[in-house]
Amino acid sequence: MAKSDKSAAIAELTDKFRDSGAAVLTEYRGLSVAQLTELRNSIREHATYTVVKNTLTKRAAEAAGVTAFDADLQGPSAIAFITGDPVEAAKGLSDFAKANPLLVIKGGVLDGKPLSSEEITKLASLESRETLLAKLAGAMNASLSQAVYLFAAPLSQTARVVDALRAKVETEGPVATDAPAETPAAEETAEAPAEAATDVAEGGDES
Repeated sequence: MAKSDKSAAIAELTDKFRDSGAAVLTEYRGLSVAQLTELRNSIREHATYTVVKNTLTKRAAEAAGVTAFDADLQGPSAIAFITGDPVEAAKGLSDFAKANPLLVIKGGVLDGKPLSSEEITKLASLESRETLLAKLAGAMNASLSQAVYLFAAPLSQTARVVDALRAKVETEGPVATDAPAETPAAEETAEAPAEAATDVAEGGDES
């Protein structure tokens, strides 16, 4: 890859890291083009799935202040850059990995905080924003201010989701979801556009 092309790829990946509220690093070795397309389609409402080159991604992550992937950028790599609901994106990735074991979820970052693969699985088990809103709307003692707060909560507030997730990992018990004010969900965003046939950096590498 020419130096100018590398610089452009790094800049675009850096923007993706900065514009995403969360990101999940995966290894896709052995998956077919059709399977990768299926995965992209399954999470496109909440994330874009991009095949990346490890060396360029490491430099882009450093530029964006992301250190969660430093030890895991090996083998054919692809990243789900999440701009929508991180819980729904995690569900999509986890469900696909169950049906297609060749997809390996290595780790992630949510609101600047690193997540292990186990924590991403736990995140996928949480209730979605829509479910929490439905429970809130149906609760007789829910105040209007709580409803407005949950509906308007920006993605930066998802640090509480991480805290709830970590507590669940430690206790191996269910995360409480009957108190919406303690677990505001991510800001709803427009549907991510379909990816072009060629990713930011064509093909993953192992270096």
